[in-house]
Amino acid sequence: SLFIVIGIVPLFEKLFHVTSSMTLMELSDLNHPLLQKLAVEAPGTYNHSLNVAIMSEAAARKIHANALLCRVGGYFHDIGKLKNPLYFVENQVNIPNPHDELAPSMSKIILANHIKDGVALAKQYHLPREIIDIIEQHHGNSVMEGFYFKAQKENDTIAESDFRYPGPKPETREAAIICLADSIEAAIRVLKNPVPHRIEALIEQVFTNKLKDGQLNNTPLTFKDIETIKSAFLPYLLAINHKRLSYPSTKDLTDK
Repeated sequence: SLFIVIGIVPLFEKLFHVTSSMTLMELSDLNHPLLQKLAVEAPGTYNHSLNVAIMSEAAARKIHANALLCRVGGYFHDIGKLKNPLYFVENQVNIPNPHDELAPSMSKIILANHIKDGVALAKQYHLPREIIDIIEQHHGNSVMEGFYFKAQKENDTIAESDFRYPGPKPETREAAIICLADSIEAAIRVLKNPVPHRIEALIEQVFTNKLKDGQLNNTPLTFKDIETIKSAFLPYLLAINHKRLSYPSTKDLTDK
């Protein structure tokens, strides 16, 4: 019966270290307590995560990866930011950036810790191993460029390796897709004049940087997959950044 199947699925998952579509569907509910907590305490991160999930799911469908895993992984990839939400720029609304008062070496620790904190939260909420892997791998061992460049201005002997995330690099197609979507979604928020050709150039630059830095070396992605992922990201990014009509009732605000 259906009830027997529902009862057996968790045992099967635990025994064989796999995550069923049934479990992923349950986790895709935005009413999940951890996602609700993210929405209230780190609304900027929550919004970013929704965008990453949508982009990642679309790309996964195009290359026949696990689209549902990408959607759920996108929702949960940044839950570690709940520990110190105001230290992440997307949550800093009308407040000074606290990193302005910190040494780059301290900022680096806070930034890197959102991976460790995310893994701890994921385990606390019994998220499946595939989601934990995505949390661990979504930055790979990439450079925290902003803080690295800030540190270099203070001391030009600082090693780039001191400002890298702990890794590991993405090891699956799904983790790689989320890694790319995460970087592009964050970068586009600070893109000046996000017209189509500039958005396309940004996507190209992020992909090039990830490839040059070896962040995709441990994944089974082919070059054809990479081109397909680029083209899958573009329509959504164009849609959320298109120029909207101004309305007479708000013209004094929108025309400034």
